[in-house]
Amino acid sequence: MQAKIETVKTLLDALPFIKEFRKEIVVIKYGGSAQTSPQLKEKFAEDILLMYLVGIKPVIVHGGGKKITDMLDALSIDTKFIEGQRVTTKEVMRIAEMILSGEINKEIVSLLNSHSAKAIGVSGKDAHFITAQAKDFAKWGLTGNITNVKADVVTNLIKEGFIPVIAPIAAGEEMGHPGFNINADLCASYVAKAIGANKIIFLTDTEGVLNNDKELFSSLTSAEVEALKGDGTIHGGMVPKVDACLEAINGGVQKAHIIDGRLEHSMLLELFTSEGVGTEIVK
Repeated sequence: MQAKIETVKTLLDALPFIKEFRKEIVVIKYGGSAQTSPQLKEKFAEDILLMYLVGIKPVIVHGGGKKITDMLDALSIDTKFIEGQRVTTKEVMRIAEMILSGEINKEIVSLLNSHSAKAIGVSGKDAHFITAQAKDFAKWGLTGNITNVKADVVTNLIKEGFIPVIAPIAAGEEMGHPGFNINADLCASYVAKAIGANKIIFLTDTEGVLNNDKELFSSLTSAEVEALKGDGTIHGGMVPKVDACLEAINGGVQKAHIIDGRLEHSMLLELFTSEGVGTEIVK
């Protein structure tokens, strides 16, 4: 009986947060181990369904760099990175779009729908709702910077009760363009800004932002983030993550969260508990 009472207490503790975020849009960047582990995939789908059923409006933007690399290796197609970003030749672009839009996107949509969610997959090429230009064609090829997001494409899907699942492929601005490969973190931020999301959550393979003693920062302001980048505390692969967070909150998103996707139900723990489990970044 005591265990049952504790279960009810847990639900009641979550109630204020459910009331606060009900009817709000939450963008989730889905990547890392959470996207590759069969067990974590199931937990992710359960979390999204629960959020959806309590009235939160989730929007998912996914990555897929490892699967792209694996396919390129299997096809003996050369791939290289400069400053941590993939050089996207036309041949690489074809494979990236095939994996992101044709394989990973549909896998996520199928997973969510099998859990009775109402998910639909799109890429930025659909209705040209994301357009981009080359970041630096001579250096990175068809790796792009987003120039525009048509918010109504996503908001109309939300109004119809769908959970949009977005592949980070953008359309070019001229007819017949092969499209652009977009960094999934920045794609999530640009979408979150455009559609007026309340929160953006980045699922990663680390606890969050750590100090030099490997201790978690539970909350940071944008100014503190810039200072930590300046003194080298935030470095390496965490830099583009926090930059994507800053992009979102400077564009009007209330909070950005970097959480450990390897932890089961980490999204629910971050959203529905006072302590949270990762790092929140606020303006």
